[in-house]
Amino acid sequence: MIELFHKGGPLMYPILFCSILALAIFFERFWTYSSIARRSARLSGEVETLVKQQHLVEARAVCQRSPFLLSHIFSVALSAAGHSRERIKVLVEEVGSRQLTTLERYLGLLATIAAISPLLGLLGTVLGMIRAFTDLSIQGVGTPETLGAGISEALITTATGLSVAIPVILLHKYLTSRADRIANDMEDYALRLVDHLASDSCHCD
Repeated sequence: MIELFHKGGPLMYPILFCSILALAIFFERFWTYSSIARRSARLSGEVETLVKQQHLVEARAVCQRSPFLLSHIFSVALSAAGHSRERIKVLVEEVGSRQLTTLERYLGLLATIAAISPLLGLLGTVLGMIRAFTDLSIQGVGTPETLGAGISEALITTATGLSVAIPVILLHKYLTSRADRIANDMEDYALRLVDHLASDSCHCD
């Protein structure tokens, strides 16, 4: 494997770096999304229970003790308790649109890695082909074995680039769908809280 890596030429190093970076992004996002999903479900249940009991001060304290995406959205909603549903909903949507952009952090970079990895592989192949035919022109007529060996080495980078790009595309799709699912869940949590806090939906102190 190491010998094959070296045969691919210098562009194998940026392809390797892209693969390592993609894996790091995936594990960071996976852990972050799992944490957000757990904390959101727990916070929503706790805050909703307190709001139903008219304990708004305690609900705000819970949000302040656990600062993350949903707690910021809940804090804004709790601060507007007693207003109309439309008013609270507008405030929640404004802060929510800003907070939820953090869910997409690094996903653009992951998509870029998926796009450039095969291009790096193709560039490595082109450079390898140039070297192979340059050697052939210097040496004169070569054997098919010599030319075939040079071409096969040149194609290593393309195969490696595709081997990196294809899994990264799948990981990007998975993380994007996971982020969308979390955003939808948080929207549901927020709208449920809005219904409890709105003056035209319930009576709140």
